[in-house]
Amino acid sequence: MSTVLLIGTGAAGAVVTQKMAQLPNIFSRIHIANRSWEKCQRLAEQCKGAVTPHQVNADYDHEVVSLIEKTQAELVINMALPYQDLSIMRACIQTQTHYLDTANYEPKEEAKFSYSWQWDLDQAFKSAHCMALLGCGFDPGVTNAFCAYAKQHLFDEIETIDIVDCNDGAHEHPFATNFNPEIDIREITQRGRYYANGKWIETEPLSESKEIDFPQIGSRKAYLMYHEELESLVKHLPEIKRIRFWMTFSETYLNHLKVLQNVNMTSIEPIMYDGKEIVPLQFLKEVLPSPASLGQSYQGKTCIGCIIKGRQNGRDKQIVIYNICDHQNAFQELNAQAVSYTTGVPAMVGAKQVLTGAWMQHGTVNIEQLDPMPFLKDLANHGLPWHVEDQS
Repeated sequence: MSTVLLIGTGAAGAVVTQKMAQLPNIFSRIHIANRSWEKCQRLAEQCKGAVTPHQVNADYDHEVVSLIEKTQAELVINMALPYQDLSIMRACIQTQTHYLDTANYEPKEEAKFSYSWQWDLDQAFKSAHCMALLGCGFDPGVTNAFCAYAKQHLFDEIETIDIVDCNDGAHEHPFATNFNPEIDIREITQRGRYYANGKWIETEPLSESKEIDFPQIGSRKAYLMYHEELESLVKHLPEIKRIRFWMTFSETYLNHLKVLQNVNMTSIEPIMYDGKEIVPLQFLKEVLPSPASLGQSYQGKTCIGCIIKGRQNGRDKQIVIYNICDHQNAFQELNAQAVSYTTGVPAMVGAKQVLTGAWMQHGTVNIEQLDPMPFLKDLANHGLPWHVEDQS
């Protein structure tokens, strides 16, 4: 019997909640919380009494502490904004509660994300005898588990990793983001960054691209980006000679994004409007379609995985390890789209590992530091089957 508290009931948070409700023997008491009471209550009604809703402003440590104490949660699942990671983590340390998230910390005033701030809390979590499981979505998350699995079972030595993410779906809107628009656009418009031969190399945003053959989808143009799992994988798999992250975008998406950038609508610098201070990107978020509303019209699939090169038994080897997720299948099961589904399901599966003891290590922990097998087995059993193809 386990009690969990989920904070953040957006599109991905709704997937985690509904997936937990399917496993009452593991998640026997589910509490959900959000800044918006209405949004939280709607999700609770959708789950037909299986969860208890609460209101919280996760910007403030003391509010999160009070809610953890009220619910007596054993694990906090953070599906809120990356800006709120540290306040929620500090509350977990104070209450000696396990913690899980899907995205690393990012200061609100600067478009820069890094695990360094969260890793700095490692000793505090150890002293509290608690685990902080970092980056347990798909990428980061499942991709880290894929790399750990490949290292343990498929290679004697890994030389290069290319993490590849393709959304080959289409919806009825001319422009929309698949998760929180504010976070999505901040991530995409940052400078690219990858690791090669012992050093980090930076590129202009979306300035490098190449055609990648995605399994079950085909050749698509993908763009080099910086993504948080690169930071942890370089730290924990130091033998890697090169690691990069690639993501596909349609020309329509990129054209809309360029126009928005040209008129400063993607800026995070506050401006005065009608006597009030507003942030253009936050205003843009309010007028764009909600990611949770995209599912019904979404057609197509996502393909996310890792292309890994190395050696086994003295021979060169290349594999691709990946998942395919269909947007309409996700909608039929949970009224979700595939991007939210592929983020939410791994968070639920990771929470299951923590609560059952399959994963337990005090301190701040990234997925690749743990045994990938129980996680990957459960992932396949709960809607995200994965495949390995030898491309040697």
